[in-house]
Amino acid sequence: MRRPSVAGQFYAGDEKTLRTQIERCFTGPLGPGRMPELGRPRKGDVLGAMAPHAGYMYSGMVAAHTYARIVEDGFPKTFVIIGPNHTGLGSGIATMRDDWETPLGVAKVDKDLAKEIRRDLVDEDPEAHAQEHSVEVQLPFLQYFSADFMFVPVCMGYQDFESAVSVGKTIARAVSGKDVVVIASSDMSHYVSPMLAKKKDGMALDEIKAMDPKGLYDVVQDQNISMCGYGPMIATMTACAGGKAALLKYATSGDVTPMAQVVGYASVVITK
Repeated sequence: MRRPSVAGQFYAGDEKTLRTQIERCFTGPLGPGRMPELGRPRKGDVLGAMAPHAGYMYSGMVAAHTYARIVEDGFPKTFVIIGPNHTGLGSGIATMRDDWETPLGVAKVDKDLAKEIRRDLVDEDPEAHAQEHSVEVQLPFLQYFSADFMFVPVCMGYQDFESAVSVGKTIARAVSGKDVVVIASSDMSHYVSPMLAKKKDGMALDEIKAMDPKGLYDVVQDQNISMCGYGPMIATMTACAGGKAALLKYATSGDVTPMAQVVGYASVVITK
């Protein structure tokens, strides 16, 4: 069992407080303004998405836009959640097959799909996930609405273009013919002025909306955009090739608490 690493830090550490915190992410001033209802049966329009992974106080309302869209579409059998490796621990690209615990319960890993994804550049290494928050913070948003889903975590320390595309193709092959939604966990620009964040993040988001993985990689490198999960997003776009991407919400930490240096957050959905 993978125990929570950032409960009580990035999000509330007990079930009751966490449920209230998640509700405020949906109904708060930067949120979607509603509590979505889980679509039953699943419509199946959503192929993939991107959500931020900072503390819920700052990025939770933006993330709620992503999850409102996913919830209303109906849950697939399995989510693949791809996040960057901030800690530097473990294998460069890793999945794992142990289940994960949060204050909302146990999120089960789809062990069969994880085994299929463990090929090419993807290793199996729990150490890469042990202290990493980028996948963990996504789970309570799903668990709030249902316990009836599984997921596969993927942690990417290597984010060069070739590696990210390889991960995306590996996932695409593994999920072919299955009911799966792929979620990239990423924040946008880090610790720059609000004006610069919006300018640079807008350039990256233009490439995402165009579903252009190479364009995203090039603009991140050329413009020195400190988007921490560009590799996971490239992998997600590759896995969801043929889909259409839409920006649901963009904001910065400065929209929550005025500050001179901000972090950018974006909510994106990829549909058929």
